[in-house]
Amino acid sequence: MPATLDDFDPWLCRTVLSPLNPLFREARYLLAEEADIRDTALYHSVLAAVAQGNNTRGGIANYIGRKAVDISHPLNVLEDCRLLTREQDAFRAGKSIYRITEPLITFYEAVMRPAWTRLESGQAQQVWARCKERFAAQVAGPHFETICREYMFGDGIDTLGSDAAFGVVGSGVVTDSVARTRIKIDVAVTQAGDGGRKAAVSLLGEAKWGVTMGANHLDRLVRAREVLAGTGRDVSACRLACFSATGFTDALRRRADESADVVLVGLDELYGRG
Repeated sequence: MPATLDDFDPWLCRTVLSPLNPLFREARYLLAEEADIRDTALYHSVLAAVAQGNNTRGGIANYIGRKAVDISHPLNVLEDCRLLTREQDAFRAGKSIYRITEPLITFYEAVMRPAWTRLESGQAQQVWARCKERFAAQVAGPHFETICREYMFGDGIDTLGSDAAFGVVGSGVVTDSVARTRIKIDVAVTQAGDGGRKAAVSLLGEAKWGVTMGANHLDRLVRAREVLAGTGRDVSACRLACFSATGFTDALRRRADESADVVLVGLDELYGRG
């Protein structure tokens, strides 16, 4: 592991991105070890599609130039291998998204595979210099969202009411038909309707890895809560959470101080510091 944050880039170049290091081919070995996988190029294309944000069945099919029905078998095999997981959308019945379960696979498909020839020739530093933004958007960002959802499975649930302890933690998309937009919710805690009780939402959250979050991020969550209320869901106890690895603007902090509904979660909370 890198000794300091400043050592991260050199460490990455001399380990994962170096053909002299065993980690260099580890992602390929993970796929090759599965006996049911024959056409590895097709499976790598499916994983690459998901790594680059095409995480619906239709999106994956479009990315690799196949019909959706043609990728059913690869998707099933990758799920059985536990390299992919399918998660239900928290707000849209019948909709689901795929996620890569192994961060090393995501890193390989997003950063290494497109530049494999250069990496094999020892150009790790040049490749990494050009891939930092892609790493942040396609690897670190989605992984941070996963960490935030895991936080709500654990200690974070204490920030909500007692009913939330029995809720489902996930993510989803809220469709705003008035504004004709879709609001992506990175972290959601929901409860299904039961008997005379309406389906409820206890938490709506947005997670940002490399962005200082501001009032505009909170405004999106406010609007999402309004839209969900219009669909008949109980949002009376719904809190709004901003998760950031970078921090929060003063304006957002003031709004959090003024409203008990707003929760700000930074690295200290996520990793139990302070």
